[in-house]
Amino acid sequence: MASTQDFIDFVCDQINNGFSVRYRKMFGEYMIYINEKPLLLVCDNTVYVKKIDCISTLINESNTGYPYTGAKEHYIVEVEEKEIFNEIIEKLEKVIPVPVKKAKK
Repeated sequence: MASTQDFIDFVCDQINNGFSVRYRKMFGEYMIYINEKPLLLVCDNTVYVKKIDCISTLINESNTGYPYTGAKEHYIVEVEEKEIFNEIIEKLEKVIPVPVKKAKK
């Protein structure tokens, strides 16, 4: 089941206004970019983030899952808990780099 546009809009609405937010549909699911950094992966109306040490204290260790077959284990984020959700975003935004485009050959 693919994620719905309504859910993507809800997730984007939960993010503080201090960030530049955009999303991109990929293979029926979505990647949400914060300040041009790919931070949130949305699959089946569930928000996933990479397992990074800086946010391990904010997320219950048992709240993990696989966004798609063959993926590494990710944290599952509770979007409804807006304060914690935005704290996670702030910490991730500091450590995840902007992707570098590869030069065409």
